[in-house]
Amino acid sequence: MKILVTGAAGFIGFHTCEMLLGRGDEVIGLDNLNDYYDVSLKEARLARLSGRPGFRFHQLDLSDRAGMEALFAQEKPQRVIHLAAQAGVRYSIQNPHAYVDSNLVGFINILEGCRHHGVEHLVYASSSSVYGANTTMPFSVHHTVDHPLSLYAATKKANELMAHTYSHLYRLPTTGLRFFTVYGPWGRPDMAMFLFTKAILAGQPIDVFNHGKMRRDFTYIDDIVQGVVRTCDCVASVNPDWNGAVPDPGTSSAPYRIYNIGNNQPAELMHVIDCLEKTIGKTVEKRSLPMQAGDVPATYADVDDLTEAVGFKPATPIEVGIERFVAWYREYYRIGC
Repeated sequence: MKILVTGAAGFIGFHTCEMLLGRGDEVIGLDNLNDYYDVSLKEARLARLSGRPGFRFHQLDLSDRAGMEALFAQEKPQRVIHLAAQAGVRYSIQNPHAYVDSNLVGFINILEGCRHHGVEHLVYASSSSVYGANTTMPFSVHHTVDHPLSLYAATKKANELMAHTYSHLYRLPTTGLRFFTVYGPWGRPDMAMFLFTKAILAGQPIDVFNHGKMRRDFTYIDDIVQGVVRTCDCVASVNPDWNGAVPDPGTSSAPYRIYNIGNNQPAELMHVIDCLEKTIGKTVEKRSLPMQAGDVPATYADVDDLTEAVGFKPATPIEVGIERFVAWYREYYRIGC
């Protein structure tokens, strides 16, 4: 297939492009290479894709309406995997306009491109952050998510609503994927796993928020990408049993679906730090701090709907994923054992 992957130089986008290319798909990559984090890491990911048969890259901002219209008209992708976004819960408090430009304006440009150019299926990144103030665990796509705790979460919830509108009005099949704390090789430097590893290797202290009483459904990148690609292949369909009197948030009478992709095994933050210390062979000083604004104490994914739909459930143990991540980090940054 011919598939447009936005955020191709990003963490999940890069790995998704690799998997699609590996099975013989034609991949059009898009990224604006912004400086939210180290651009050289994005360029290094992109370098591993450039020159491979079937891959083409466009440096373009999602909010560039004319540019996005031209891209869809030129490339005419069959399917779209939309992974580009302004990421980060905490950064959304500091720079809210970046989230409106990328996550809202950018997303409407994606929807319009899909609508006008006959795209068969749009798969897009949502986030576990949409669960916000919800406390019923595990988080289910059949729960309502009307109380986001950050602007980032609100934009992701808005994406789900916007997608549903296009599925309803134009019968555009859309599937939203709520990712749960993704980690692994080529990961984002602003994420906890990366920050902790860097600090431990450098002999520097780490900040442990909510006094360590945090639980996250850490999900290994290979599991995430397997879910993304399988979902892309499984075009969203209507739920014939959907009832407006008792509406199911995860499905619709339109070709619209929402799935969680998480490890379904939340890990205590202190356990993750302990695993990193053992893998690296060094201990670290821990600075205990209160929870930050916009953050949540725990995430835990119910993935039954994903498993039923695409026959896959994330299963990489946190200990195995940490070993692989640390090995990549040492190699990439040339840090000896």
